[in-house]
Amino acid sequence: MQRDFSQLKNQKLDVLVCGGGIYGAWTAYDAALRGLKVAIIDKGDWACATSSASSKLIHGGLRYLETFDFKLVKKTLAERRMLLQAAPHRVWPLRFGVPVYKNSRIGAFRLKIGLALYDFLAGKVPLSQKHQSHSKDDFIKHFPYLDSVELLSGFTYFDAQTDDARFVLELIDGACSAGAVCINYCEAIELVEKNGKISGAILHDEINDETIEIDAALVVDTTGRWSSLFQNGKDCYLLSKGIHLVMPQTLRDEALLLTAKSDGRVFFIIPWYGMTLLGTTDTDYDGDIENVPITNEDIKYLLSEANHVLKTVNWTEQDIIGKFAGIRVLQQSHSNNPSSISRDWILKTSQNGLLSSIGGKFTSAREDAAIITDTVCKQLGIHRAGQTFGRAFPWLCGTDYQSLLDVSLPRAQRLGINKDSTFWLVSRHGNKISQVFQLCEDNPDLAMLIRPELPFIMADLVSCARHEMVIHLDDLLRRRIPLLILAKLTPGDLSHLANITAKILGWDTNKTDDEITRCLKKSPIAKNIEK
Repeated sequence: MQRDFSQLKNQKLDVLVCGGGIYGAWTAYDAALRGLKVAIIDKGDWACATSSASSKLIHGGLRYLETFDFKLVKKTLAERRMLLQAAPHRVWPLRFGVPVYKNSRIGAFRLKIGLALYDFLAGKVPLSQKHQSHSKDDFIKHFPYLDSVELLSGFTYFDAQTDDARFVLELIDGACSAGAVCINYCEAIELVEKNGKISGAILHDEINDETIEIDAALVVDTTGRWSSLFQNGKDCYLLSKGIHLVMPQTLRDEALLLTAKSDGRVFFIIPWYGMTLLGTTDTDYDGDIENVPITNEDIKYLLSEANHVLKTVNWTEQDIIGKFAGIRVLQQSHSNNPSSISRDWILKTSQNGLLSSIGGKFTSAREDAAIITDTVCKQLGIHRAGQTFGRAFPWLCGTDYQSLLDVSLPRAQRLGINKDSTFWLVSRHGNKISQVFQLCEDNPDLAMLIRPELPFIMADLVSCARHEMVIHLDDLLRRRIPLLILAKLTPGDLSHLANITAKILGWDTNKTDDEITRCLKKSPIAKNIEK
């Protein structure tokens, strides 16, 4: 998976996909599998915006039942079921607990009906994936850190989890393998038209500061919050900001869905890579889309709501390990409450033929992207069915997940890699894990943990830097391995990791220093690196 801008030169594409988040990645992968000549570009890194700032869930969206959005919930639950089967390394089960307190906004009876409906909409699933009712005592045994005062009972239900940035990266790699040209740090600065219809685009390569014009029969806009730049500044959507805080480990194998006392919104406390994700907020946003701020108000809201229900901890701002903000793109609505606006998706066709993806959810992006590709094929007069539903993910193709795990565990043990790290290596790399093991065999020091509190080993970082189209340091430390949000790095830590990366990518001292500076500037959490 190497970047080669020259592949775009003299190309006559069937479709150019602009935007390398989850919608763009699925679209490019689907189009390439159907045999189309496709290129996907992003002016930044893959999944560098909203697609790496999600709640890391593959879920139906239990809360959408309150707004009677049954169609969306059924659609996303079907995708959840498919992804658990097609990508068990990339998507793994996660049960959620829902406590019922004396003054809960939704009582036990309504919650029971909602969870039963959630199970029904999920279709035929194993008993282990259905919701369960718990007495107060039993629920506290599951979640001993919860405040038991006024707790009446609780429920648990089934959903799933992922690493969103690596999910996108694997699809991009799949698109590359299927014949797509995939170039990050490349921007479409102008769409070219003939007779009022798009015929191509002018692209600028940030790395080489080079500009070229390419021909493309169709252009698909999956840029999310930047879509208005293709619409002559006209917004056909609303924006909502959501932030997450990364806190010390509280949960291990189960998560919590909670209701905020102040405004009744749903928020989550979720285990992720040994840390805890706390989020999210949902507020109107009309600010700078390039630099989305995390305000003191955002932070105090989440900490306050979490501390209402947690008895064993009293989180303060000093406990925050990392934080990140994302921007949701929503359909136009007259509602004053962002949480009540539909999360469903639409495909907008402009007069010049531009196809723009508006709204949607991470979980259901594959199905929506299939509709995009169906539309592309129809306009090109090509009849080729989609191939992504149920297809094994690129890094597990031809490999049984459990067999891969069984084979990997003893090999990892011989190399001195612990069981937890091995599980995450299989999840992160799939059948490419042999590359990581080979690095450890060549240099045993690379089997060491990068940080003692996290499951990542040095060979993981080296493999990502070598093989995963890393251009900048923050690509590696935020999206390939999310160290910038999962650890409080010191300047010495950052310099050490930058020097390792420099040797792999051939950076000189000046370039390395520039990358450290960029990392501090670009990453919201890097600005809070310990002095």
